[in-house]
Amino acid sequence: MSNETERPIEERVGTALGERGETVAVAESCTGGLIGSLLSDIPGSSDYFDRSLVTYSYDAKRAELAVSREALDEEGAVSDPVARQMAQGVRDRADVTWGVSTTGIAGPTGGTEDKPVGTVFIGVAYAAPWDSGESATRVRRYSFDGTRTEIKRQIAEQALADLLDAVDAGRL
Repeated sequence: MSNETERPIEERVGTALGERGETVAVAESCTGGLIGSLLSDIPGSSDYFDRSLVTYSYDAKRAELAVSREALDEEGAVSDPVARQMAQGVRDRADVTWGVSTTGIAGPTGGTEDKPVGTVFIGVAYAAPWDSGESATRVRRYSFDGTRTEIKRQIAEQALADLLDAVDAGRL
């Protein structure tokens, strides 16, 4: 394992964003602020980390991120459309380069056959320069196992890994 991959993911994200002069904001549901906590653990993170909004309820997602009532009603909070709107909403409200979102079921209860405990949707939204037509959002579904705390940690680290992949590529 190289030295680079041994560094914590939040440190690698910070280095990548800092080198590019880019910024990030996070909309968290199931991770409850953990991603924001990890990002802010890094000295100098105020150069690239704008905010983390914990929008746990439907009302918070609507009020803070402009997630549509239709997406919440038709798909439920743990869904691709909601993760997409959360990532786009936090990106646009904070006016940052990157928006990241998490919405899932950390357990130990709350799962269904279609969405068992450990299911999460992670969104990453990129704000390209105006008139470029290159702004984009990607959502991925994951499943994690473990205790509630372990699942939240895995989700937070995966969200940061997804962000790092996108930042390194310079796009989605």
